[in-house]
Amino acid sequence: MTTNIIFDHRGRTKAGKEGPVEIRVTHNRQSWYVNTGVRVTKAEFKDGEVCRRDDAKELNGMIRGMAARVVEIVGRMIANGEAVDGPAIRRRMMAADEAVDADGFIAWCDAQLDGMGLADGSVKHYRTLLSRLEQWGRMSAWDQVTVENVLAFDCWLHATLKKPLSDAERKAGKVAQPVTDAGVYNYHKCLKALLNRAVLLGRLTVSPYERLKGKFSRGDADTVEFLTEEEMRRVVALHPIEGTPMAAARDLFVFQMETGLSYADTQAFDFSQYQNVDGRWVNIGHRVKNGCPYVSRLSDECLDILGRYGMKLPRMDNADYNKWLKALAVAVGIKKRLHSHMARHSFATYMLAKGARIENVSKMLGHTNITQTQRYAKVLPESVLADYDKVMGGGHRGADDHRRAERKA
Repeated sequence: MTTNIIFDHRGRTKAGKEGPVEIRVTHNRQSWYVNTGVRVTKAEFKDGEVCRRDDAKELNGMIRGMAARVVEIVGRMIANGEAVDGPAIRRRMMAADEAVDADGFIAWCDAQLDGMGLADGSVKHYRTLLSRLEQWGRMSAWDQVTVENVLAFDCWLHATLKKPLSDAERKAGKVAQPVTDAGVYNYHKCLKALLNRAVLLGRLTVSPYERLKGKFSRGDADTVEFLTEEEMRRVVALHPIEGTPMAAARDLFVFQMETGLSYADTQAFDFSQYQNVDGRWVNIGHRVKNGCPYVSRLSDECLDILGRYGMKLPRMDNADYNKWLKALAVAVGIKKRLHSHMARHSFATYMLAKGARIENVSKMLGHTNITQTQRYAKVLPESVLADYDKVMGGGHRGADDHRRAERKA
């Protein structure tokens, strides 16, 4: 038995229009087709996978999960001597889903996670969402998935969730503060993805979020936390005792600052993917988060770090990593709250400040579009002033003299 993921086997989709992604199962030269419910344009499908979309990884994970279930169902039907056809396969799949549905909405969501192609870190975020839903207790059944309850869940999150305090902060008597809009927004992002999947698979007719567009703020999307060049130098200059968690955290953070890789991409790092091109170690990889390609080059500092770990990077749980970064910030006298993604932000702002073209920085970071990269440029007022200087002169007086001369002319 073989399976293939194909695009519109009947060839009925017009150019530029969306068509069905299907699963083809073949056994003894007989083929059956199952529609996945995913619709994309022909340009968004290549080599059996959805591509060139922000949700490509999620869709591909869902399709692979469905394909595995189809193979299991068809194999069982053949072994039992049952007649196999498309409708029969779909009936079996729906029956299996209904058994999970009977346990409720949260149980269905939990069952979906394995087939979504999520990174381990993302799975943790989704499971945290499900634990919050269980804690809240008002969206466990399908008939409770309503616009009103999504709004009520948002209010509960804002009123209940608090930012975690470090041991030092607790000892100092600090009081936990509510999470930010951005923190609550991340719960909505996961819940929205699950509800969209439920619509895609026919569990819901419409997602409540369709009626709630723009209702939930993610905070200031243009706010970017980053280290200045001088602060970056302080981190690089720090050399904790080798073999300690602090040393591993420092090396991971510096590696991120030098390459722009995300935490997930450092944990999936593979030196064998890099090639030596004219003395430069370079790689065109694909991000763990969204499968988008990125261009990476290893600096001498990166090679030194890799050399300490046998040309690998240290593995560290993200929570532990961020905990040690807080200690690192204290050690080098940085008052900002260090976290793993700040290294990526620092790389981007540094490259732009040094004159790198924004479209190239976007490729270095593996962004799906340049709009994501533009927010880094917004935090660099000196670059704006530099462009003013190119047009109007180096200072206020020169610009004023120029304008006066134009008026006299």
